[in-house]
Amino acid sequence: QVQLVESGGGLVQPGGSLRLSCSASGINFRACVMAWYRQRPGNQRELVASISVSGISTNYADSVKGRFTITRNNAQKTVSLQMNNLKREDTAVYYCKANYIGADYWGQGTQVTVSS
Repeated sequence: QVQLVESGGGLVQPGGSLRLSCSASGINFRACVMAWYRQRPGNQRELVASISVSGISTNYADSVKGRFTITRNNAQKTVSLQMNNLKREDTAVYYCKANYIGADYWGQGTQVTVSS
């Protein structure tokens, strides 16, 4: 059974930082393209960042470029999202997604709230 478990969300002031982590089990993690999505209140789920199986290639939404960094550790089966200089509009539920042989698997999400 595939499980993706996110952690690291919380409340942070504007300009602050958070690091999200996603731990995978029940899947060949090394063969998965991994990504972080978010769903802001009243909006559809959107791609935040993705990373290739090797970790060499990354892709970011324009709104987070230069502020967020996605990394992965294939030995530990984890993918992380370092979020710096957070803005109020980053408030959302953040989801980890694994794509494996054309199938998508999602975590349960973790809430990030940016507020003073």
